[in-house]
Amino acid sequence: MNVSPTCLRQMRVDLSYVVVIATVFSVISPRCCLNVTRDDTQAKLNGSAVDFDSFREKFHRSYEVNSGEFHRRQLHFQNAAKRHAHLNSFPAAPQSAKYGINQFSDLSQKEFRDLYLRASADRAPLFPGLTTEGLPAKFDWRDKSVVAPVQNQEACGSCWAFSVVGAIQSVHAIGGSQLVQLSVQQVLDCSSRNEGCGGGSPAQALYWLKQTRVKLVPQSEYPYKAKRGMCHFFSQSHGGVALKNYTVNDFSGQEEAMMGQLVKHGPLVAIVDAVSWQDYLGGIIQHHCSSQHSNHAVLVVGYNAAGDVPYWIVQNSWGSTWGNEGYVYLKIGGNVCGIADSVAAVFL
Repeated sequence: MNVSPTCLRQMRVDLSYVVVIATVFSVISPRCCLNVTRDDTQAKLNGSAVDFDSFREKFHRSYEVNSGEFHRRQLHFQNAAKRHAHLNSFPAAPQSAKYGINQFSDLSQKEFRDLYLRASADRAPLFPGLTTEGLPAKFDWRDKSVVAPVQNQEACGSCWAFSVVGAIQSVHAIGGSQLVQLSVQQVLDCSSRNEGCGGGSPAQALYWLKQTRVKLVPQSEYPYKAKRGMCHFFSQSHGGVALKNYTVNDFSGQEEAMMGQLVKHGPLVAIVDAVSWQDYLGGIIQHHCSSQHSNHAVLVVGYNAAGDVPYWIVQNSWGSTWGNEGYVYLKIGGNVCGIADSVAAVFL
C-alpha cells in the first residue's frame, strides 16, 4: 500500500502525541495514586475524629476543641484504639473478654494507673485450710439480695475502701440485717494507716477497723465526696456496724478452696492487677493479666463453674457503665489477674 508523504507526516505527529501523552500520564499517575492513598488516610483520620467527637459527647468531656488538652486527649484516644486492636487480636476462646472504647479511653496508661490503681497488698500467708466438698456449680451472693449496687470511686484512688466496706455491708446483710450501704468516706477519712485518694491497703483498713472497733455508719449519714477530708467521729452509742475479725490469705493454686470461702463467709476482698481493665468492655478475662503487680481492690461476689469457661464474678467500683454493668468476669484457675494472691474475708 502506498502512503502519501502528507499521510506519513500526519502519522508521525499522531505518534509523537501518543508518546507525549503516555509520558505525561506516567508522571502524573503516581501522584494520582498518592492522592488516593492520602485521601484514604485522611478519611481514616476523619473517622477517628468523628469517633472522638462521639466519645466526648457520650462521656460529657468539656475540653475546648483545638486546645492543647483536646489534642492530647485525642492522641490518648487514638493510642487506646491501637491497644484495643492488639488486645482483641488473640485467638478467641469461648466468651473471651472484649476490649474497646469506654470512659477511660482519653487517659494515658500512666494517668489511668495514677488515678485508679492505687491499692497495695501486704504479703498474705498461704491458705491453710482444705478444699470445701460439694460446692454448687455456680453461686452468686447477688441472688440473696445482700450485695449493694455498684458504686463509682470517681477520680480518687479509694478502691481499697470500697472493697472493704462492700464486704462488711454484705456480711452484715447475710447475718439477717437489712442491706444498707455503709460509709466509704468514713474509711477514707479516718483510716490513718492509709492515704485516702492516694491509695491504701485493704488489710491495713481491716486492721484499723478491728483495733479501733469503729462503727461504720450508713452512707446517707457520711456521704462519699471522692476526696479525703477531716475524720468525723461518732459516739459509741451511735448505731453502726463494727468489724470483729478478718482473715487475709493467698489462694494461688487453691481457687477451689477460695470458692468454698466465698460460699461460707460471704463476698471476699481481693487485690488484682487491673492495668488491662482500662479497656475492658465485657466477657471473661482469660489473658492480658499478670499476677505480679497487684494494684486494685475489688469485691468477689460469686462464681460460675457450670459452663465451658469457669469464672469469678467481681464487683468493681468504676460505675455501672463500665464492663458488665460494673462487673468483670475472670477465668477461674491460673490466678488470672492475681485474683487469688491476697484475699480477705470479714467477720462481724
